[in-house]
Amino acid sequence: MLTEDDGEGVGADRARSTILVRVSGRDRPGITAGLMDLLSQGGAELIDVEQVVVRGRLNLGCLIRVPEQSVAVKDLVFYGWERGLQIDFEVVEETEPGDPAQSVVTVIAPEVGPDAFGAVARAIAGGGGNIDRIARLSTNPVVSYELAVSGGTLQEMRRLLGEAASAERVDIAIQAEGLYRRAKRLVVLDVDSTLIQNEVIDLLAEEAGVLDEVQALTAEAMAGDSDFEEALRKRVALLAGLDAAAVDRAAKRVRLTPGARTFIRTLKRLGLRVVIVSGGFDVFTDRLRTELGLDGSYANQLEIEDGVVTGRVVGQVVDRSTKAALLRKIAAEEGIPLAQTVAIGDGANDIDMLAVAGLGIAFNAKPAVREAADTSVSVPYLDAILFLLGIRREDIERADASD
Repeated sequence: MLTEDDGEGVGADRARSTILVRVSGRDRPGITAGLMDLLSQGGAELIDVEQVVVRGRLNLGCLIRVPEQSVAVKDLVFYGWERGLQIDFEVVEETEPGDPAQSVVTVIAPEVGPDAFGAVARAIAGGGGNIDRIARLSTNPVVSYELAVSGGTLQEMRRLLGEAASAERVDIAIQAEGLYRRAKRLVVLDVDSTLIQNEVIDLLAEEAGVLDEVQALTAEAMAGDSDFEEALRKRVALLAGLDAAAVDRAAKRVRLTPGARTFIRTLKRLGLRVVIVSGGFDVFTDRLRTELGLDGSYANQLEIEDGVVTGRVVGQVVDRSTKAALLRKIAAEEGIPLAQTVAIGDGANDIDMLAVAGLGIAFNAKPAVREAADTSVSVPYLDAILFLLGIRREDIERADASD
């Protein structure tokens, strides 16, 4: 029994100590249940409890309130001795519960060593934050961790974490914690160099023998050094005379970004709407929509007459402002608040779309895009973005295995 003499009356109820009980050792079924049985039998009041198991080793903390001068800890110590557990106690001050985590920091990299982790911790502390909890989300194809942070200034922590990310060459994202972070409902993706590894206009340019000219114009547009619509029309004009068979050959050479199928399959499994918005061409996005089971696709219409590319684009060009407008339109039609939307892209024509979304993610993006986005991912796996949404690799694999 935890208590030998509970006492009676108002005075006994008032004189109680608050104790932190820490339990560690090899984990096995029934440990927590047995501990709670002892606390219950001893009349302890349970204030808080947290538990984590790391590589089969249990770390359990229980904050309890018990009558003063009547605590017999020998029962808990004996319980631990019987099971090979280390149990210690600390009398702590009676305080009000702290504020829940206000921010979430996600760390993603091929490897996360102590130098990188230390840099993250120093950046959080430098911004006035305190790490409340750390959870590993994945070990492959990248390592990722999620840190729950209370206190601090989000803007200052973001700045310091950005410096740490550059110095340690890891991806570090910080987001405000809250209901909407865990309840995204719409994801809008760019296509070229995001959902797929290619730039589709380059594939067409190779077929037309004008790759160098087209790539030069593409680089200017993606870096924001030239007007996107003007550059697009110039590039498309260079494709005039290309036959439909060449377009089909180009489409067959499209390669998905590693992790794209897992990314989309997981989002769909969770009930999210997934839409692609591209500055490329509908002959490619329509195929991707069908192949991947997407909920929508928007792109430029490449004019083909009598089986030949005319060198013109039909209708409105999907440019920087159009992408942002499409995200707003899709969200409104689906009845989804913008706070519950995610946008992903890599080029300057994605910046407005990333700004409109509740979470804008720069994926292997140009510097100007990374600076404008809420966060960025530089590892070459699209499904790594799932970790920013708090999804664990183990849960993804378990769901895939059950299909």
